Amino acid sequence: MQIEMEANSTIGENSFFEGKFAVKGSLRIDGKFEGQALLVDQLQVGASAKVKTNIHATSIVVEGIIIGNITASKRILLLSSARVLGDIKTPELIIQDGVVLEGKCTISHVEIENTKTYIENLYNKDTP
Repeated sequence: MQIEMEANSTIGENSFFEGKFAVKGSLRIDGKFEGQALLVDQLQVGASAKVKTNIHATSIVVEGIIIGNITASKRILLLSSARVLGDIKTPELIIQDGVVLEGKCTISHVEIENTKTYIENLYNKDTP
């Protein structure tokens, strides 16, 4: 399944970008990006992309390789060719068959300081 997104900015297939990158709008990465952080509204990581950084975005579509933690305020879609090493935090996570993912996933529509404690407290709460 190929999902196309209109990108304001692109890091091309044979390109390498390094550093801290903030983009207002959408970004497509088909090349290689390494850095401290990537801040973007919408991100598409193409099948040939290799990304090594922590990502903060509104929504993300991943086909390539990401090493780093991913936070999305709306949604993360991992297509079948996605390979992710890092923690994921988002209200909506869609994972296709074939994805390789190692990391902790936190899925919640509200910001919870300590998810483990929150859920354990709900479990231990007396029911009438």
